Amino acid sequence: MQQSLILFAHGARDPAWAAPFERLRALTRAAMPTVGVELAFLELMQPDLPSVVAQQVAAGSRRVTVIPVFLGQGGHVRRDLPQLLEQLRQAHPEVEIRTVPAVGEDEAVLQAIAAYCIGTLQS
Repeated sequence: MQQSLILFAHGARDPAWAAPFERLRALTRAAMPTVGVELAFLELMQPDLPSVVAQQVAAGSRRVTVIPVFLGQGGHVRRDLPQLLEQLRQAHPEVEIRTVPAVGEDEAVLQAIAAYCIGTLQS
């Protein structure tokens, strides 16, 4: 079964804002060369989530995992993302489309951010 990971970020008017997310995509792709790893945005930037899911499904993906690259479970993750996912599931009933908690909810991510913050005092 072909699998895809879609890194889902908010988006911004400034194109430079996307640079860390593009690096995250590159790191993830390098670690998982057999998985389709893409980046999608909620607003202000392209591509959007429906476009990326359609692209991955057309490429043969039958399991799509959407990873909210947000620090917390705010309104976009709690309200907007579930609505988008429901629309996508209706549009692609043959595909398993799932999500996971926002990256900032993960203990290892929080530990890495804390280590970075602590490290700034030591430099």
